[in-house]
Amino acid sequence: MRDHTTNMDASLEASIVLRITQLGKVFAGPSGPVEALGDVSLTVAGGEFVAVQGASGSGKTTLLLAAGALLRPTSGQVELNGQNPYVLTPEQRSRFRAGHVGFVFQQFHLLPYLNVEDNIRLSALAVSDAQADPRALELMEQFGLSHRRDHLPEALSVGERQRTALARALLNRPALLLADEPTGNLDRKNAEAVLQAMKDFAAGGGAVLLVTHDAYAAEFAHRRLRMEHGRML
Repeated sequence: MRDHTTNMDASLEASIVLRITQLGKVFAGPSGPVEALGDVSLTVAGGEFVAVQGASGSGKTTLLLAAGALLRPTSGQVELNGQNPYVLTPEQRSRFRAGHVGFVFQQFHLLPYLNVEDNIRLSALAVSDAQADPRALELMEQFGLSHRRDHLPEALSVGERQRTALARALLNRPALLLADEPTGNLDRKNAEAVLQAMKDFAAGGGAVLLVTHDAYAAEFAHRRLRMEHGRML
């Protein structure tokens, strides 16, 4: 009988979008160094939705920012699609991040002076994508925002703001979607819509890393992990 183990291992290795290896992050504190992450290792493959649960201060957000090339680690390594973003110049890293990673945060981070359509299209500025306009229209339709395209964020409901932020994160067809407590300000109905959209993104081959303290949100993931005091349990 043929041994398929090697081929299976090679296939799994090729599908890994995010690889975090022995990651550490230390911040300077008033009383000395503060370890936010200690020896954290993690992989997320295409088609996989991974949730990391933990209380406030457990290191979840630090992990997410380091994974998304927004916060340089003190030690260890981050690889996105096989590339270490921290060896790139700041400009190169910014373009790389825009083309490979989508972010969804609890506080939405929409620009208050831009309407829904322009907030969604904002993420295309760094990649010069000719398909950004039709893609934005497609996402507005998908997330029930077409009738709100000309509205400013202040005129939107909380759920509409988060759906706008999610559409912006997906505009560039990223390989990896990173979400930090994306349902923290949402009621159950809107939370379910956002989480299902993330699950659908994974079903389409994308990789999702969600950090949350919410057990309900974590239930949508394929794999659930827990962090405490900067370490993965």
